[in-house]
Amino acid sequence: MKDTIRIATRKSTLAMWQARHVESLLEDRYPEAFIELVPIVTEGDRIQDRPLAQIGGKGLFLKELEIALLSGEADMAVHSMKDVPAVMTPGLCLDVVLPRANPYDALVCLSNCTLDQLPFSARVGTSSLRRKCQLLSLRPDLEVADLRGNVDTRLKKLEAGKYEAIILACAGLERLGLEDWISQQLLPPDWVPASTQGIIGLQCRADDERLLERISVFNDPVTMIQARAERTVARELEGSCQLPLAVFAQTDKKLKLTAMVGTPDGSTLLRASRSSSLNEPEALGMLVARDLLDKGAGEIIRRLQA
Repeated sequence: MKDTIRIATRKSTLAMWQARHVESLLEDRYPEAFIELVPIVTEGDRIQDRPLAQIGGKGLFLKELEIALLSGEADMAVHSMKDVPAVMTPGLCLDVVLPRANPYDALVCLSNCTLDQLPFSARVGTSSLRRKCQLLSLRPDLEVADLRGNVDTRLKKLEAGKYEAIILACAGLERLGLEDWISQQLLPPDWVPASTQGIIGLQCRADDERLLERISVFNDPVTMIQARAERTVARELEGSCQLPLAVFAQTDKKLKLTAMVGTPDGSTLLRASRSSSLNEPEALGMLVARDLLDKGAGEIIRRLQA
């Protein structure tokens, strides 16, 4: 009788693509195993009429998946890492990340224009305070409106004329074969992506040693270094959807970490950047977080939490 590995996943098109990608990796590596997808609707998927910052943040996209793991309904879960809170749920671990896809944000507009070319006071859709902050810092004339839903839903709202442009992750568009929609990639240093954007993580129970050993072969060590550095900054600054926080790690011979904290209206934008060896990602993350706090990030955090 075949071993069964049950993969918990959200039901969105992009989440199912990611789960099927992992399913394919497992089937190729372990042909003797039976891989079963366990699609789950999360609270974040159910509540579409309010901004994420008002309903509890991105953690709402994985709570039910983690419950399925802890209850034994599923053996592992596939997550977009940027949806995973910086502090791991007790009893679970996330020790495997796949090679990082395109980490940048994409401007999507029907006229295929750049951010500089958008009309004055154009309406731009995004559900992210990080994106809103950077948009208004670069173009304070823009009207930034909330945008929820999966990738297909957001593109349909753009086509319906509800927005002149929207901001999406390049990785999601490229994974779904929708890269032709990208009008402009928004790049550092002017635009910093979200912590761990473009990274797929594999989560399972911390005591499931057999599964941990089996999936360890899929871990990409360079991507893990980037994730550890970026998630440390988010953890130290209590990063959530309520805080406009951007963090991006780049690896060459050294690890370079850049982070930004700002106010939702874009009037204040604090930046910090440092480099270190590749074997000190958490230490580097703590230094960058401390630099931001020294520049006034703590006061921004306190105001937003009040």
